[in-house]
Amino acid sequence: MKAMLYDAFEKAPEILNLPDPTPTDDGVVIKVGATGLCRSDWHGWMGHDPDIRLPHVPGHELAGEVVATGRGVMRFKVGDRVTVPFVSGCGHCSECHSGNQQVCSNQFQPGFTHWGSFAEYVAIGYADTNLVHLPETIDDATAASLGCRFATSFRAVADQARTAPGEWIAVHGCGGVGLSAIMIATALGANAIGIDLSDEKLNLARACGAVATINASSVADPVEAVREITGGGAHVSIDALGHPVTCFNSIKNLRRRGRHVQVGLMLGQHSTPQIPMAQVIGHELEIYGSHGMQAWRYDAMMSMIAVGRMAPSKLISSRISLEEAVPALMAMDRATAPGISVITGF
Repeated sequence: MKAMLYDAFEKAPEILNLPDPTPTDDGVVIKVGATGLCRSDWHGWMGHDPDIRLPHVPGHELAGEVVATGRGVMRFKVGDRVTVPFVSGCGHCSECHSGNQQVCSNQFQPGFTHWGSFAEYVAIGYADTNLVHLPETIDDATAASLGCRFATSFRAVADQARTAPGEWIAVHGCGGVGLSAIMIATALGANAIGIDLSDEKLNLARACGAVATINASSVADPVEAVREITGGGAHVSIDALGHPVTCFNSIKNLRRRGRHVQVGLMLGQHSTPQIPMAQVIGHELEIYGSHGMQAWRYDAMMSMIAVGRMAPSKLISSRISLEEAVPALMAMDRATAPGISVITGF
């Protein structure tokens, strides 16, 4: 198979011909139809993820067709169109039994713990627990865009933050994660505010449903700007970027008893950010993480897509080839283009 591989962190990946994968007894092999290019892949390439073992094939947002199954797989067959959460549970531990596969201690993560989907084929373990059947109404590129950014945002906004109609939600960072959060919050009836440094991204945030936007580079204090718009602070705030400044501001701009959800990864030198703890205590703020979403929750998300309440396809800004993904991956820390890039050419 053709695949992107790197054998050293921060070294330019290569496009190589590698052996096709085979399924484990509880796994499948998927012919990749589309796979998203995500900032998490850049973190992996930089060496920020301790689970990656070199040489490595990245890629964790995927959709495609099952082409081989292990002898223990019962719920899926060759020919099924599927996607998979980027955090996949083992199906046997206490967390999986409680329905929280996204924090499984034995989790399988394509593109991190195992070789991923920047390839013509990818092997996925624990298939019966984690694969999600795709309806014909959702194409591969749209389905791939759900796997990390959109699904994680759905869990963050709907489940972790418990966002309710009429509440104010501030979204710090209007890349793929942030735009997804804005679209989801709007579908739930909340009032979303997009905060970013790019007017182009803020325009797209409005197109996704944001009722207000803030260019953090052109206001004296983004926190005060949020407080002014909301009349005292946001009920919910999301750090969709993963930076000490946006994390701090996301907590600081909450009203009393507000909820912050950290979605953007805080790795490397950003792993221990400063937070306004006096405010957390005095205002009884809630702080949550959100790391993926369980396969069984996909039905709720896809039902909202099917009836037109959310349109994640609008977030896809470019469809690129595997070869074009090499420089795009290496430049993700400097990327300014709005929306999501999806690899559709192999």
